[in-house]
Amino acid sequence: MPRPDSVKQFMEYLQAERNFSAHTIRCYGADLEQFVRFLQTRACSAPGAELTVDDLVAPDEIDARSVERKLLEVTPADVRAQLAMMRTSGYSKTTVARKLATLRSFYKYLARVGRVEASPVSVIRTPRQDKRLPRCMDVGEIKALLVAPDTDTLLGARDRAILETIYSAGLRISELTALNVEDLEEFSEALRIRGKGRKERLAPLGGPAVTALGRYIEMRGRPRRGALFVNKAGTRLSARSVRRRLDKYIQQAGIAGHISPHTLRHSFATHMLNAGADLRSVQEMLGHASLSTTQVYTHLTTRRLKEVYERSHPLAEK
Repeated sequence: MPRPDSVKQFMEYLQAERNFSAHTIRCYGADLEQFVRFLQTRACSAPGAELTVDDLVAPDEIDARSVERKLLEVTPADVRAQLAMMRTSGYSKTTVARKLATLRSFYKYLARVGRVEASPVSVIRTPRQDKRLPRCMDVGEIKALLVAPDTDTLLGARDRAILETIYSAGLRISELTALNVEDLEEFSEALRIRGKGRKERLAPLGGPAVTALGRYIEMRGRPRRGALFVNKAGTRLSARSVRRRLDKYIQQAGIAGHISPHTLRHSFATHMLNAGADLRSVQEMLGHASLSTTQVYTHLTTRRLKEVYERSHPLAEK
């Protein structure tokens, strides 16, 4: 799609100044592309027409110059109209909130560089989100999963190290696949993690993870630099490959339900809080910028405590 100048400048800002990942920048670009298409479609439609996503003009029909003017003249009513279109099209509250956040960032940037006087999104409230508790594995499931790989083979030793590392340090899959050999701190008891927004943090490793990593590196031949987890060809392992390997071991361990690499991260946080870790420490280990993001795990621990109470207290309702 031909991009208006303001969108091009914003995307360059995300890459050069905010250091956002390529994936995040693509998501911002897709959200803004839809908004651009919405503005051009709305300009050509009858006043008050109820639009859906299917009504939007094709990307190759965009007139970048005319839409640039529309972008700089957007009003809160235009933003609310797009939100209404997304609700009519069946978008989830999470998706609507994410797209609104993109517009909020875009117009905040335009106001900062003087392209608009004020952000038209500043008066728009984010839709209230339904709280969804993340899936958490119990400790027995974690143990069954961790011992599933055959550590007598190089691939099995690698996979055991991957599973142990995600669970021990609470990593995102993107953080795991980005790890280099040199990110292992001295004595291999911590990892240097590059998280969202290229923010770095140190993640401590437990004994089993240290042992699993040591065995994998020894079997691999102790590389000095480069990707920590590699495939058969010796190139960096992809997130998709990690998910495929996890699916294999989930089935092998006989664990029911949908399990993803992120489930191990959720389980790490929940198990830490259940064992008495404070919320602020877990926030730092997860690399969350805001404590409110971490607080979702308190719902899991509270629910677990309530279940224990109801099973154990003599006067609790059965």
